[in-house]
Amino acid sequence: MFTDRRIERHQLPYFLKVFNSVTDKPIGFLGNLSEDGLMLISQLPMMVGADFNLRLKIPMDGHCQQVIDLNACCLWCHEDETPHHYDAGFSLQQAPPEYGQLVEALKQYFSFQPLPASA
Repeated sequence: MFTDRRIERHQLPYFLKVFNSVTDKPIGFLGNLSEDGLMLISQLPMMVGADFNLRLKIPMDGHCQQVIDLNACCLWCHEDETPHHYDAGFSLQQAPPEYGQLVEALKQYFSFQPLPASA
């Protein structure tokens, strides 16, 4: 039986939580993202057509974290395959530069390519 892995497995150390930026309470997890939007996985359905103030807390070295606040409009919401969970798609309104940096960092991470050598 073949047991050697040809591609190195990459595991996320934890999920990226999404918070309400007004109350700072968690509302779900980041399902995926792009330059213009994101998908949220939550235990409650989101109201389609409503605007939301979202907050991402990105873990940094040590115990620090980078906070990225986003204004987003919910475009769709439906039940996830996981019972009692919902997927919701959001369109971002004027995302800050830090969000674009996060998108690029995650693209690099999930491309399974080595990071470029620093000069």
